Amino acid sequence: MSEAEEKRADALFHALADSTRRDILRRVLAGEHSVSALARAYDMSFAAVQKHVAVLERAGLISKRRSGRESLASGEVEAIRSVASLLGEFEAVWRGRIGRIDDLLARPE
Repeated sequence: MSEAEEKRADALFHALADSTRRDILRRVLAGEHSVSALARAYDMSFAAVQKHVAVLERAGLISKRRSGRESLASGEVEAIRSVASLLGEFEAVWRGRIGRIDDLLARPE
């Protein structure tokens, strides 16, 4: 991976490391939500929810648009696909290791 790709992966996994951010992401993947509506769903300040949304936005997992006075958040499916792709790479490495162990175990002594 290039340095830019590594930084992108760091941002994605950092954003996904928090349960509140994962929940916000689930909500906005299901449909567009205003940040104020999102904030009402959590037992934390509006500013704290805004910070969570900002982390997700910096990672590219959500995008925001203005509609009048409201800021509307939507999930970015392509970013989710890139996370799945990264995890697929890890799985391929793991499966390769398991395959080598199977080969060793199958060798006659």
